[in-house]
Amino acid sequence: MQLHRLEVEGFGPFRERQTVDFDAFADDGIFLIAGRTGAGKSSILDAVCFGLYGGVPRYEGGEKRLRSDHCEPDDVTEVVVEFSTPAGRFRVRRSPEYERPKKRGGGMTVQPAAVQLDTSVGGEWIGLAAKEREAAFELDEILQLSREQFLQVILLAQNRFSEFLLAGSKERQSLLRRLFGTERFEDVQARFDERRKAAEQSLGARLATVSARLDEGERLVGSAGLGHDGEVQGEDAGAADSEPVAVTTEERLDGLRRAKARADYRAERRAAERIEAEKQSDAADAALAIAREEQRAQVERDRARAALARLEADEPHIAAARGELQNARAAELLRGPISAATTATSARDAAIEAETRARAAWEAHGIVADDLTEWAAERAAQTGLWQRAAELERSAAALDAELAATSDAVAAATARIDAAEADRVALPAELEQLTLARDAARQLADRAGDLAAARDAAAARHAAAVETVRLRAAHDDAERQLADASAALAAAQTALAQLRQRRLDGFAGELATSLHEGEACPVCGSHEHPAPAVHADPVSAEDVDGAEAARDVLAQRERDAAERTSSLRADLAAAISRADGREVDEAVAELDTATAAHAQSTDAADQLVTLDQQREALLARIRRLDSDRDRDSTALAAAREAHSLVAQRVADTRETIAEAKGHYESVAERLTATRVEVQAALALVEAAAERARKAEAATAAKAELDAALEASEFDGVAAVELSLRTAAAQAALENRVTQHAVQREKERAILLDLELRTLPEETIDLGPAEQSSLAARQRWSVAVDEAGRAAGVSEQLAAVIEAATSEHARIADDAADYEVLRGLADAIAGRGANARKMTLETFVLAAELEEIVDAANRRLSDMSTGRYQLRHSDALAARGAASGLGIVVFDAFTGQTRPAQSLSGGETFLSSLALALGLAEVVTARAGGIRLDTLFIDEGFGSLDGDTLDVAMRTLDELRQGGRTVGVISHVEAMQEQIPAQLRVRATSSGPSVIEAR
Repeated sequence: MQLHRLEVEGFGPFRERQTVDFDAFADDGIFLIAGRTGAGKSSILDAVCFGLYGGVPRYEGGEKRLRSDHCEPDDVTEVVVEFSTPAGRFRVRRSPEYERPKKRGGGMTVQPAAVQLDTSVGGEWIGLAAKEREAAFELDEILQLSREQFLQVILLAQNRFSEFLLAGSKERQSLLRRLFGTERFEDVQARFDERRKAAEQSLGARLATVSARLDEGERLVGSAGLGHDGEVQGEDAGAADSEPVAVTTEERLDGLRRAKARADYRAERRAAERIEAEKQSDAADAALAIAREEQRAQVERDRARAALARLEADEPHIAAARGELQNARAAELLRGPISAATTATSARDAAIEAETRARAAWEAHGIVADDLTEWAAERAAQTGLWQRAAELERSAAALDAELAATSDAVAAATARIDAAEADRVALPAELEQLTLARDAARQLADRAGDLAAARDAAAARHAAAVETVRLRAAHDDAERQLADASAALAAAQTALAQLRQRRLDGFAGELATSLHEGEACPVCGSHEHPAPAVHADPVSAEDVDGAEAARDVLAQRERDAAERTSSLRADLAAAISRADGREVDEAVAELDTATAAHAQSTDAADQLVTLDQQREALLARIRRLDSDRDRDSTALAAAREAHSLVAQRVADTRETIAEAKGHYESVAERLTATRVEVQAALALVEAAAERARKAEAATAAKAELDAALEASEFDGVAAVELSLRTAAAQAALENRVTQHAVQREKERAILLDLELRTLPEETIDLGPAEQSSLAARQRWSVAVDEAGRAAGVSEQLAAVIEAATSEHARIADDAADYEVLRGLADAIAGRGANARKMTLETFVLAAELEEIVDAANRRLSDMSTGRYQLRHSDALAARGAASGLGIVVFDAFTGQTRPAQSLSGGETFLSSLALALGLAEVVTARAGGIRLDTLFIDEGFGSLDGDTLDVAMRTLDELRQGGRTVGVISHVEAMQEQIPAQLRVRATSSGPSVIEAR
């Protein structure tokens, strides 16, 4: 990555827009950012970090003071960073959130944060993203560095890399975790711990389940009284001396099985007792049922006698109801005439009122007519004459629209003729342009075959380049595995040699263990053994054989790794040959170019067909214009004639309407008024006729009612109305009479049957039979409970024995699996046999730290003239602190290692700088080998003496190799003298700072 240009405005100490052209320092390779303390030297690096990542680390966690305090409310805050990577040249423009005055009204409003990412294509800036999330995604792909990696490899900010040197293992692990993304190993550790805990809980649960099942069975045996003398049950049983007796699970299961046999025998006996008790209970229930039936018949007989007596006593009331029902039925015959007379009288009165209202409505019109019927007929005839005029009035708007349409038709025909004449002039030039475009497309389409072959060749080179990257990574991995296998084999051989030596050294002690007092020594034959050797370090032949077997396995692994490395080396050479020396980016560019060229040729073939069709269509259009000239002239003449006819119809219609509407506003209004008057006249005629009809009907209904009363037994309408009953009331009376007769006959029949049974008059006593039945049922219930309890105990014991036996059989396999999983989880988490107490993540980071230290030592050796060398330390930390990521300093003058904190200020600076540069090399290699063409160092060079400063300057000179540009922030005058290319940050008298380039 290389920075080209920086623009800042309203940011940090800079109010006015300041521009930094980093390309101007490309020839020098190194430049100094100088200025007084607090002028804003580090703010230049803050602006770069903010532009690329949208944040500044030293402002995080507190107040975000990105906007300059010198800004006026209307001033803009903006940072523009222009940079390039192998992917191209890019420009990011970013503004933070800040307050500004409202454009309308008073007060302040929040100006939201904004970002714009552009790329340079053909010398023009093309937008890539304009939203925060989209820009962050694009920048991740372009930069290939996280912000933490960027700050460690490009912006070496003040004190950050010295903190890395002096930090403890825990703090160093936090930084390396962010740089190398090893959080996944912590997740692996957590998942293994979860699996271990789950397996431990599962095993414990199964053990507890077996014990609980056995305890449950033994409690069941004890509560059921199934034990016998001398049998040991449960873990609580003890000997006579109260010492605990160890009872195995199998012994406890055998005891439960014996108790199960006794429970089965008890269940059989209780079942037989239940059957006998059930028979006795059924007999007692049958006797009780017979007694209860006799008692119910006795009670029913007495009830029937009493009911029949009540019915005989109610006979006078039933006779009165029977007479009331007869009178109501006679009066019902007169209900119709009475209702008809009343209705006719009401209708006559309503007709009189309707005639009065109709007469008032007619007189309201103020018209005098002798014969209303004749007058209404004359008016109806006149409305028929005006109806045609009303229809013409309603269609007047449509007729006007038709007139406008004919005018439009004349205009359209005229426009067509004019447009056709214009096309006759313009189409020949268009035909010539289409002919030229068709010829050009034909030439491009003819190259499709050659371009396809070029595209296929580029695709083959691209595939080979991708395969080269994969094989190179696989080859490097195979070489590391070969080195690991070789180291493991050497360690195994050393361990085997040590075991063999210990075996030889221990022969005397091994022989001494077989000596017995009074028996001859197999070596010297003596029967006395005054000083036998001690077997302090026993090693068996099996131990040696096991080490040899392990050595053989590792030897085979080394041979396999060597074969794989050799095979990958050959495959890599072949892939490099097929790629023709292209890197992946170069091959991708060639493939994209070839693919685009072939696609253009293919598109040209498709366009050729389209252009031919367009050319033929244009020729047909030219021919059609000539043939359509006469047709358009005829259409124009017809449109003009139609317009003349419609104009005449409009004039006639307007004259007819004017005659028909008279003094009214419209013909429709005159028709409506006339129809209302005619309806009022006809309504009065109809009301008078209806009144005469209703009066005649009322007279006839009154005569019919009088005749009906004369023929009846009633004296008048009042007597009839007094005897009238509703249909419901009549039904109730009839139902009462009928029910009384039916109930009396029913009770007589019931009493007759019961009297024939000769039941005793005294009440039957059910007490003795109920007591006998209850006692038998209780005996049966007890027998059922005992039988159920005995059967339940037997079934529960069977279930407990089966569950405990099955669970006990599965525990052995689970226990073995748990031990394996626990050992693996402890090793990953740094527990148990893990001697270094290093977690898996720490182990991986330790390997990365070793590479970082190696890379740092390549510079530190020169910078310290061979005296100092950094070394990775995996020694255990005191009091259980995090370990495995320690860094110590080897001092060649003393031949001893010592803590990094013991270095002087200048030595700390050189060591920190070397370590930071080594860290940058490893991080960039992990990020895909990206180039770092621009580097900034913001550190206290003032702590260095003259000689050490010269060493640091030589190191910075080396960093310039390969076209790299290095920016150094310092106020040391010696550096200002040695570095002529400078950026001076100067605070003005008014407050804001400015940047000046030298």
